Amino acid sequence: MVEIDHEAGTKPSVHIAENASVASSASIGEGSKVWDLAQVREGATLGTNCIIGRGAYVDRGVSIGDNSKVQNDALLYEPAVLGRGVFIGPAVVLTNDTYPRAVNPDGTQKSADDWEATGVTVEEGAAIGARAVCVAPARIGRWATVAAGAVVTKDVPDFALVAGVPARQIGWVGKSGRPLVLNGTLWVCPITGETYRESERGLTENER
Repeated sequence: MVEIDHEAGTKPSVHIAENASVASSASIGEGSKVWDLAQVREGATLGTNCIIGRGAYVDRGVSIGDNSKVQNDALLYEPAVLGRGVFIGPAVVLTNDTYPRAVNPDGTQKSADDWEATGVTVEEGAAIGARAVCVAPARIGRWATVAAGAVVTKDVPDFALVAGVPARQIGWVGKSGRPLVLNGTLWVCPITGETYRESERGLTENER
């Protein structure tokens, strides 16, 4: 990992746009890029070769795995955790307050001590489409896909394809992102030829 030193400048392998805001305590992996007007808050961690798009917001302590992409205007609130190779589409929101209120029952304004942040976890290879909202707490499983505009209110299984408001599973996807096709008792990726088996526990990959 490479820590950003604003006085000494950025490391040569890290690109941070001049008008981006990156906290001095944020950790940015080699090869990562933070584009115009993006904000990366204190204690956030980006792996290697990550991309943070224009106007995106990465909250305090958020963790993003290697080779992940966060597109323009996405909002990732603490304590979100993203695995390796995660795709976050434009204007996606990962929330952190299950029961949001600006004030307490007595009318006083809430402070940081009056609520407990709950995060969204996005596992390796998963993709969340443009303007989708994931309501914490929720887990988006490995290589799952959340369709554009969906509102996720519960956990999404590995390899699941979900869509709608609230989001419901409408199929399975493989690592290529394409919907799987049922062939006999196996689900098959039309791009890679990889096969998967469905059971009560969900979808599992077959060894090649």
